[in-house]
Amino acid sequence: MLARVWSASLLGIDAVKVGVEVDVAGGLPGIVVVGLPDAAVQESKERVRAAVKNANYAFPMRKVVVNLTPADLRKEGPSFDLPISLGILAASEQVNPHLLDDFILLGELSLDGTLRPVSGVLAIAATAKKLGMKGILVPAENAREAAVVQGLQVYGFKHLSDVSDFLNEPHRYQPVQVNGVKELSRSAFPLLNLKDVKGQAQARRALEIAAAGGHNLIFVGPPGSGKTMLARRLPGILPPLSFEEALEVTRIHSVAGLLKERGALVRDRPFRSPHHSASGPSLVGGGSYPKPGEISLAHRGVLFLDELTEFKRDVLEFLRQPLEDGYVTISRTRQSVGFPAQFTLVASTNPCPCGYYGDTVQPCTCSPRQREQYWAKLSGPLMDRIDLQVAVNRLKPEEMMRVSGGEESESVRDRVEKARDRSYHRFQKESLRCNAEMQSRHLRKWCLLDETSRALLEGAIRKLGLSARATDRILKVSRTIADLEGSDDLQAHHVAEAIQYRTIDRMQ
Repeated sequence: MLARVWSASLLGIDAVKVGVEVDVAGGLPGIVVVGLPDAAVQESKERVRAAVKNANYAFPMRKVVVNLTPADLRKEGPSFDLPISLGILAASEQVNPHLLDDFILLGELSLDGTLRPVSGVLAIAATAKKLGMKGILVPAENAREAAVVQGLQVYGFKHLSDVSDFLNEPHRYQPVQVNGVKELSRSAFPLLNLKDVKGQAQARRALEIAAAGGHNLIFVGPPGSGKTMLARRLPGILPPLSFEEALEVTRIHSVAGLLKERGALVRDRPFRSPHHSASGPSLVGGGSYPKPGEISLAHRGVLFLDELTEFKRDVLEFLRQPLEDGYVTISRTRQSVGFPAQFTLVASTNPCPCGYYGDTVQPCTCSPRQREQYWAKLSGPLMDRIDLQVAVNRLKPEEMMRVSGGEESESVRDRVEKARDRSYHRFQKESLRCNAEMQSRHLRKWCLLDETSRALLEGAIRKLGLSARATDRILKVSRTIADLEGSDDLQAHHVAEAIQYRTIDRMQ
């Protein structure tokens, strides 16, 4: 007898509907899986056989052929265990097949029939709704994740026998429901507070501007000056995720298999901090079956690169295109997939190999040649894409002994949210979320300069040798500074403050 079950396969952060056709016919007993299965899918034959028997069902002592359609799409992962086992049970007339056309099935099976969670369930649930499927049957641990997609019936099960019982008597089970907005209102992780930072007024100001406009930022200073401490407090002053943004972030983390620790929905802006030994594919994504890298996992959040100059130069060059486009495309022989990567880059580095160039207390022991080679790891085009470049100096003794810190994150976040609201209303008819995403046509419309500001910017271009891209970045930062001040027009002091954040483009 022939049976068909619906499942799905991931393609980037999207999913493709996959048909699982099972034919139980005459021949020598065994299972054959066709349709470009990977090793994990091929191994499902033994898991399915043991799970069906241990769940007290009869495994057909005949030839079982499993065809995964479309045949030219590579199938990967253990999520086909459940649909294959249900297809076998339906083909051997041990379960009612009438509901199988209405649902997408996913799940990995243990040898005793227990269902184990799989990755990418949110992306597959969204695809199921888009295709007009009635619902989705998943492991119990994935149910809340899938139920974030409204208008889709989601059922979670712990064992293979529970799924077969549902197919035979569906009225005994209730779908899982999740209130996405309520889920988003609960913060998952405590955020570090900016009040812990003593001194560093300019660096704190740069953090506020970066949060308000989504601008990239680099801190340069000696060891122990507070660069890392400052960077880790940026998420605490960013506006909370909207529901649409949370869905985007959750989908990426789900595909990467990182959602177990975050619950049904990622509720806080991501903060990713890869080690400086990270490879290019781990940073931008890749693999035989492309998976999102650190820049995509930081989507709508912060990517922090500590000790930036310790990263390999070729790895840093991978960042140039995503920083400009907010998207990364990974091409392979059989497929090409894209991952969103709209993040705020925050980096920190020492000014030289010994770390004390320009320090007022500790003398630098590096030669000019060593400093030149140190900064040569950062190309001009990469530095052009970093809007705010801030020198962080050593704290004075009286600042270190101060009992109280600076302004709290809550009050800074209030100003950031007001500035973001201004930009949101400005971009209502555009597909932009913050000032950093503006293109040339937007700058001509919303970053008009008076004569004084124009002369000031022209002088900076000549003196600092700024590129056209760096000039555009100054205008974007100026627009954010004006938004923080509540001003509709760019004024000379807005431009002057933005220019001062471009003074360390090339340190030697």
